Order: sequence, then structure tokens, then C-alpha cells
Amino acid sequence: MQSLKPLCRQLALAALVALAGTGNTMAVEEAEYTVVLEDKPFELRHYAPHILAETVVEGDFEGAGSKAFRRLFNYISGSNTSRESLDMTSPVGQQSGGEKIDMTSPVGQRRVEDRWVVSFMMPAAYSMETLPKPEDPAVNLRQVPARFMAAVRYSGFWSEERYQQHREKLAAWIAGQSLTVVGEPVWARYDPPFMPWFMRRNEILVPVLDPSNSQ
Repeated sequence: MQSLKPLCRQLALAALVALAGTGNTMAVEEAEYTVVLEDKPFELRHYAPHILAETVVEGDFEGAGSKAFRRLFNYISGSNTSRESLDMTSPVGQQSGGEKIDMTSPVGQRRVEDRWVVSFMMPAAYSMETLPKPEDPAVNLRQVPARFMAAVRYSGFWSEERYQQHREKLAAWIAGQSLTVVGEPVWARYDPPFMPWFMRRNEILVPVLDPSNSQ
């Protein structure tokens, strides 16, 4: 598990920054969804539209997050361009500066060919028009429409072996529900590394067609 140590340090830093001044882990905003079907540990969910900040990296399953995390964390920490109008002055001023964006969960990771796309969900209060643009050209913002996702939730360590085990279980459940897969699985992590392994919330999310259109 040596390759996970840099990522663990970065996730810990992000979690501490996100929770600074709150003292409450529940203060971290999560992706909004409605459970359409529950069959523990599986769920069919309908996710509301949301925006992702994404970056693409090469590497193995466990090392990709470490490479990508710093880019994304820098973006939400102020490595962006933000324009602010100053009211009630003459002339009206326009200032460029970095804007800090709250940490949200989950941190997502999905494969695209031989590379990995790692993403942070942006707070729901922002739109594509109001989000500050990343200064790093390797970070992109993407609007994700409302969609259905099949999900399996599990606890434990962040390892490829456990990911593959639960991905196979989810694939079997999807087939049993006659759902149609329309995208790559997303590995979602909700907790910082100082959370005990048996209390961590990990998920695999698979985009599927609206079940009313899958028959």
C-alpha cells in the first residue's frame, strides 16, 4: 500500500481545510440524489445535475489519485480566476484574484482508455457561469446532466482488489435488474484517510439508462 501514502496525506489536508471552523464532518456537501430502488448493498439512484472539476492522468489504479489530487485541490484552494464587481464606487472596479471553493464529496475516479479521470464535485451553489475558471489548463469543468446510477457501497481499504470484487458484484446485480450500462464505473471515496478503515464509505457508481427506457 506504499503508493497510497501521498494520496492519503493530500486527502487528509483537503479534509482538514474543508472542515476548518466547522468541527463537523457532516458539513461537507455531498452529491444530491434520490434512491429509486434499494436492495442492500445495492441501489439505483437518480442524480441531480451537477458540475465536476476533472483532470486526466496516467498511472495505475492506486497511483492515479495521488497524481491528480494536487491539481484539483490547487484549483479549489485559489488557483483560479475570479472576477468581482465592487458596488457603490466610482468608477466600478473589477478585480482578479483567487477564490476558494468548498471541498465536497465524493472524490471520483474512472478509467478512460489507458488513463484515469479524477474529479471533484463542485458545490451546488455554483453554475458553469459563476464558477471561477481554473488557471491550470489540465483542469476542466464539465456539466453533468441528471442521470441514473447503479451503486454499491462498501467499507474498507482503498485497494484495487476490493474495487474489483465489488465491481463484479455490482455488474451481476445490474444484469439481474435488466439495466443497461451507458458509461464507465466511477470509484467514489467519501472519507479522509484518518477515518478508520471499517467506517469508510466507498462506492462504485455505474451510469445506466432510465429503467423505464431499458425494457
